[in-house]
Amino acid sequence: MNTPDKRPYALVVVTAGTGDPSSTRMLADRTAQRTAELAQRRGGSVTVQVVDLRELATEVTTALISPLVGPKLQQAIDALATADGVIAGTPVFKAAPSGLFSSFFQVLDNDLLIAKPVVLAATAGTARHSLVVDEQLRSLFGYLRTVVVPTSLFAAPEDWGDPALNKRIERAAFELVLLMESGFAQQVRDESWRSYQHELGSAGGTETAIEIDSDLMRLAAGGSLG
Repeated sequence: MNTPDKRPYALVVVTAGTGDPSSTRMLADRTAQRTAELAQRRGGSVTVQVVDLRELATEVTTALISPLVGPKLQQAIDALATADGVIAGTPVFKAAPSGLFSSFFQVLDNDLLIAKPVVLAATAGTARHSLVVDEQLRSLFGYLRTVVVPTSLFAAPEDWGDPALNKRIERAAFELVLLMESGFAQQVRDESWRSYQHELGSAGGTETAIEIDSDLMRLAAGGSLG
């Protein structure tokens, strides 16, 4: 067993549940609780911060159509920037993740979540939506270059009383703990950050510096390679 880092692992739960109480929040909270228990059993600890997207709806919409980032949205971005792990949960409507959920991740810098381990979770009113997690959410988080744990979570109404759901939560939480313990995300940032293609202005200015004296920049300035 790897020796865990002495500092608590920072776990951020992003939930787009619309109800109160919310089944999506319930699934995410149960997964976060099990993650904390497993980490403690292995000699570590976890601090959990919840980002409830219902409270950010107006600021997310504003960020979609302008460069303005509200204070609550900025707090969520800052939390994700320092997270060791993420649990991302959404309700499913009409065979697609919540529009608020998708919009939130669309306004994030593309570099923000590189190599961070993520558990994907979704809830719906029918099991017909069960493939949305693997067919749609995995592609979104693949684009964001996260490390999604192998076990995805989905709960329809009939699943809440099924012991199989707890087994999947256990497996996903354990996979997340192992990835957080590995320190993979931090190693990528420390040792391999420059090997990624970064967008100008992405990740709050922490992207790879531009070489002013490169051939590409000389061409952009109207010079030649000769």
